[in-house]
Amino acid sequence: MPVKHDLLQDLKISKEEITQRRGTDGRLSQLLDSYNSIDADVVHAESGSSGNVTDDQLKVLKEKRLSVKDKIVKHLASPT
Repeated sequence: MPVKHDLLQDLKISKEEITQRRGTDGRLSQLLDSYNSIDADVVHAESGSSGNVTDDQLKVLKEKRLSVKDKIVKHLASPT
């Protein structure tokens, strides 16, 4: 069964810290919302409940998720 990707573990950041930063950083909040939406699409596609999702379509979704993750990492690393 497909599971939601654990972004916070990858980022090595606590839920409390990301919640605090998200509350004061609109761009971070936007990126996290985008990531969560794409991640949900990936999980849905992997579960097979979204119809006939091809391997190529799933690959594109995963690449989009990785791209947003990279933007989050870059944003978190930038001085505020």
